[in-house]
Order: sequence, then structure tokens, then C-alpha cells
Amino acid sequence: MGDAVGATGSAGSGRVELVEALEHANLPSLVPVLHQLTGDERWLHDPYRPTRSRGMDDNDSGGFAPEVGAEIRAAVADAVEQYEAGRAPAVPAPTGERLRELLELANGEPTPIEYADMLAEDMGFVPAPARTAPPTEITAVIIGAGVSGMLAAIRLAEAGIEHVVLEKNDDVGGGWYENTYPGAGVDTPSHLYSYSFFPRNWSTHFGKRDEVQQYLRDVADGHELRERIEFGTEVVEAVHDEESGNWTTRTADGRAFVSRILISATGALNRPRVPAIPGLDTFTGRIFHTAQWPDDVDLDGRRVAVVGAGASAMQVVPAVAATVGHLTVLQRSPQWIAPNDVYFAPIDRAVHLLMDRVPFYRHWYRARLSWNFNDRVHPSLQVDPAWEHPQRSVNAVNDAHRRVFTRYIESELEGRPDLVEKSVPGYPPFGKRMLLDNGWYRTLRRENVELLTEGVAEITPTGLRGDDGTEVEADVIILATGFHTHRYLWPIEVRGRDGARLADVWGDQDARAHLGITVPGFPNLFLTCGPGTVLGHGGSFITIAECQVRYITDLVVTMAEKGLRTVEVRPEVEDDYTRRHDEAHARMLWTHPGMTNWYRNADGRVVSTMPWRIVDYWRMTHEADLADYRVVPGV
Repeated sequence: MGDAVGATGSAGSGRVELVEALEHANLPSLVPVLHQLTGDERWLHDPYRPTRSRGMDDNDSGGFAPEVGAEIRAAVADAVEQYEAGRAPAVPAPTGERLRELLELANGEPTPIEYADMLAEDMGFVPAPARTAPPTEITAVIIGAGVSGMLAAIRLAEAGIEHVVLEKNDDVGGGWYENTYPGAGVDTPSHLYSYSFFPRNWSTHFGKRDEVQQYLRDVADGHELRERIEFGTEVVEAVHDEESGNWTTRTADGRAFVSRILISATGALNRPRVPAIPGLDTFTGRIFHTAQWPDDVDLDGRRVAVVGAGASAMQVVPAVAATVGHLTVLQRSPQWIAPNDVYFAPIDRAVHLLMDRVPFYRHWYRARLSWNFNDRVHPSLQVDPAWEHPQRSVNAVNDAHRRVFTRYIESELEGRPDLVEKSVPGYPPFGKRMLLDNGWYRTLRRENVELLTEGVAEITPTGLRGDDGTEVEADVIILATGFHTHRYLWPIEVRGRDGARLADVWGDQDARAHLGITVPGFPNLFLTCGPGTVLGHGGSFITIAECQVRYITDLVVTMAEKGLRTVEVRPEVEDDYTRRHDEAHARMLWTHPGMTNWYRNADGRVVSTMPWRIVDYWRMTHEADLADYRVVPGV
């Protein structure tokens, strides 16, 4: 959890340490802290109102004149010392309109009132819903011990529901356990890519794979999850019995687990997708998917070909380019990539001190990240039917984004018009997953790196052949080709009421579920990271996981309270939700014809991505409405 730093030592040394640490503070996060600690209204007005962030920048200076920044820091040091001497905060738990006013202050721009309710819970100003079941025979099986599965286990334990987690790997972490490729890490700020109830003093602004995996191990240990996890246990089948209301979950080692509730936490980026490229088995070198990185592979001085130029490739390529002999990237389509000045930057220990010692600072820092990286961009993703340049963007703001990102690409690739031509996408920004620059463009400029704008037509014994006939000699081929994102729960055989196969109900790529959580015909089955819940407009999936698990736990506790054997979402409820989901997507840029993406299926329907703002989904899932379900009484 990092170094906990408190007000230790003499008052003088404590003051000096605090004042020095405040030089590293995010000033827009300090101003609402000042108001909470002192109650002084002057901090709500000019000259103490910060400017808005540019893009996703932290805006640490807040746009303040140096003397104003110094005044804010000094006032915080005084207020913290008074707090540590026993003075209670004047505004300990703002909610409603007062919290919205403080959010606007911190964000430097208008913030809708609905965010006050969501962030009041996240910041701990109001208690999050927490219900405990009466004594019950209801039990649950959770498939997967990644981010969502661990969270489900934590919340079910708090609610008093007996459960077991079945995990195919040998440790917790899910995708973070499996993806060990060089450069792997999050593209969501570390302090946002965290459970709301389990903060960490992160070492970098964007957590790298090893630290994220260690964080999840720490969560497992802190909540004593390992005693409820069956590691090395891969689920192959789950069958529902209508008479008993139970699910029987069978594993590859021949065991069977019977439970009333079945929760899938297998994730959307779980099963690597290896395209059926001709000649795949003829290559005489090493060939592997990024998610199956071999421990013993040596790239030193080798000729390496990377197939794909999406999120995984963008992390691998800069990480290995300096050590390989020659690197060829095969890119079918360029990506929009945003600049970020702190992608690799360490977080100073002084910031850890502020997080631990300054009341409310951690909450406000996270709240600002939540705004900048979550719903702030959502309005700019809506299609303006009257927009005069629909081929390149979907509205005026989206076109402005295009100009900004294009200028960035041109500046990074200055003097290389050949690379600029290959790197500027022809589709609207955010049309595919927006990536953060981790040195991609600088890597493309290296003498030992070549960018080909081709797909792969064939693997040969000594390399590969591009769609345009380019021959690439390689010792190692890395497949950065993504995952089976539309095949939820695959390859597990899931059978619901009347023996119906979930794979048949959905087909290969047309999954749908009410709230992305529950499916008609499959009583007591609940999904996390289900269809339509991947975040395309930014933000942390952990936020979505907390919404889903809260909803599922609420429903299970209700089942225990009312003595219900099964709950099954009504078909008309799921139909209505799917209709609204699809209609919302029809008005958004992910249906734009100018690109392909893994969000939508071959028929053009957006299957993976959420069309709602995060705050909308938070409200939709805040508590379960039993009227949406067919219920069968009798435990």
C-alpha cells in the first residue's frame, strides 16, 4: 500500500516536511480541500478558481499565478496543522449541490449535478450501499479471480453469502497475471485504476504490469481471498437445473461444484485471438501471441516482426526496439494516439505524503482523474447529423480533437512525411480505442524499425508475406492480434433453462444482456464485463466492475431475504434495454463506416462497448429492481 506517512516527529520538522511536499501538489485538488478544512467561502471564488485541464493533462499548476499558488499551499499547511491539533473539518462530507459546486471548482468547468451522487460514494462522503443477507442456504460459484471475480468474492463475503472462486491460473490477477509481455501496463491513471476501497501509493502515474499484479495480490491478501479460491481449476461446463434452481459447474479435472448462483468474471480480453493465417505452422522461428509471452524468448539482436498495431503492439514495440536487430511492424490501420507527459514518470514520495497526510486530498485527486478520463469526452462522441465533414469526424468538437492529435503526430514525426502519411488515421478520433503515446512515434523513427501498412497474407518458413506482397524475413513473429472479444464465456459450455446453450442464444458475435449482466432463460446467472460494458470513451473498468458487483450482490441479498429460488430477467426487460443500447450506439461514432474496430460485430452492431456515460450506468445499477425479474419462491 506504499509508505504511510503521518505527522510524526516534532511540530517543526512536520511542518517543513509538509511544506516541501506541497510543492509537488496538484493545486486544483488542494482548493476544495481548503474549503472542507476551513469552511472559508473565499476559496470558492477568484483568484482561487483553477483553469480547466487541457485534454487529459493533470493541470498541476491550476493556471494560478505563482503568488496565488504559494498562498494556497501555505493555507493548506496551516489548515493541516490545525486539523492534526484536533480541529474538525468544517465541511467533512459535502453532498448534493455543495459537492457539485466543489467538483466544478476542482475541474475548472461545469460539472452536472448527477456526478455529485456518484462521487459522494466514491469519496466516502456518504456510505456506499452495503446489505447483509439473513442466514441462507444460497451459495455462489465465481468463475475467475481477476479484477471482477476478486471484487465479487469480497462483496459476497461482506454480505454473508458462501461462495467459491474457480480460477484457471495459479494466482489471482486474470489478464494481469497472463500478460507478461515487455511494456505491459494500464492506460488509465493508477489512482483511478484502483478499487475505491483499497487505495495504493503507486510508484508511477500509469501502473506497469508487475505493480498492477502486485496490487491485486495485495487485495487478495488483505481480504483473505485465497482460502476461497480454487487455483489451477478451469471451468468447462455450467448447467442449470430448473427443479432445484441450482447450477452445476464442472471443471477440467473432473470436479463438480453445485451452487444456487453462478457469476462469470472471465473478462472480455481473456482468450487470445490467433487469426487463421495460411502457413502459420510452417514458420521455423518462434511465433507467439502477446498474451502468451514465453519466459525463455530472447529478442537480443533478432529480426522481429510484430503483427498488429493496436494497444498491445503499442506497448511491446517501444519496449523491445532498442534490443532487437531489426523490427518490422505490420499495421492494417493506424491508431489515434494522445500525448501524455507523465506516462513513464515516477510519482514522487512527496505525493505519497500528501495522499496520506492531507485530509481529503487523495479523494479530490482521484475525483479529478475520474472527470478527466471518464465522461468528460462523452458528448463529443455523439454524431451531429448536420456536420459537414462526416467522413473525418462526427461533430465540431471531434474535429477539433482531430486537429490537435494530427498536429501532435506531425510534430513527433517531423521530417518524416512518409511516416506521417502512414500514421494519421482517416477515421474520427475515438473511433477505435484511444491510446496514449508511450514512445511509439519516437520508436518508429529508429533506423532499425520499419512500419508496413499491410496485413499478413501468409506466414512463410523464414518470415511472412504482406498483403501487398512485401517479404519480411524474421527470427521471431509476435502476434498482437487481440482477443475473442465477442465470445463471452467461451469456450465454457453454458446451458440454461430447457437445456438452451448460451452460445446458441447469442451466436458467435451477437451477445446481449440486460445491463450487460443477466440473460433471459439463464436464471441466477450473472455476468461481469458482459456485452456492452467495455469502456470506449475512457475511464477505469474497475469503476464498472464495482457497479456490476454491487447490483449482483443487491439482487442475491434480496433473494435471501425473500426466500427466492431463482430470479430470471424478463425477456421484455432485456429487449427494451438492448433496443435502447443499440439506438444510443446508432447516434455515436463507433458505428462510423470509415473504420473497423473490435467493438462491433461483422453485421455492424456494437456488441462490446457501453454507449452510456459512466454516471448513467452507475445509476442504472445502483440497486436491482425485482420487478424486472421472473421469480420462483422456495429456497
